[in-house]
Amino acid sequence: MKTYEHIACAVEDGVITVTFNRPEVFNAMNAESVEEFGQIVDAIEADPAIRVVILTGAGSKSFVAGADIARMQNFSASAARTFMLAGQNVLIKLEHSAKPYIAAINGYALGGGLEIAMACDLRYAADTATMGQPEIFLGITPGWGGTQRLTRLVGKGIAKEMVFTGERISAQRAYAIGLVNGVHPRETLLEETRKLARKLAELPRGTMAMAKQTIEMGYDMPNTEANLFESTMCGMCFGQDEQREWMRKFLKK
Repeated sequence: MKTYEHIACAVEDGVITVTFNRPEVFNAMNAESVEEFGQIVDAIEADPAIRVVILTGAGSKSFVAGADIARMQNFSASAARTFMLAGQNVLIKLEHSAKPYIAAINGYALGGGLEIAMACDLRYAADTATMGQPEIFLGITPGWGGTQRLTRLVGKGIAKEMVFTGERISAQRAYAIGLVNGVHPRETLLEETRKLARKLAELPRGTMAMAKQTIEMGYDMPNTEANLFESTMCGMCFGQDEQREWMRKFLKK
């Protein structure tokens, strides 16, 4: 993995930790960091040695505090749409990736930061973290999928409340509404997340990829069609090396 200016990467035991690394601006995303993030996601996809991905932020205060407003304030409508599409395209890659992505939300996850976290498969927050979609205070709407992923995660009513008011919520509230999977003390968040990542890295990767694909693709299907799709995907697991190996392990126990 090459070195990047705005994002740091470290690989250990099949797990890559991707750290948004602009702490002087609370890890806010500009066009350059979005481009780097896209390059990193492509490199992760191309590297079979990487099995699980953790996203987190540098420092103790912020995961990603949204987009870099100082760089955005004079955008034209066309330039703004281009920037929004660039961010969305990267986040769609996360959702379509065969590898599990885990957000370790160590601080502020606001606007684009929360949108990055919501594109991950799993989200764990520090007990001091705060989250929100505060774009209303800037006279804009969410642009990296916030109105859509937030609605699917927490329901239409709560999503509208968060987007309309722009108010931040605590990690504990985020857990209560299903926005995050768990909350850890800030000091142990990354290690707890790495424990989970190492556990996932030891499980059958092909099956993991198929499970993720089944959930992602089936979510927006009618229930009957989704269940038929699930049975097809499960059937495709049989005859594969992973299925034979893991069933043999089970039967030996």
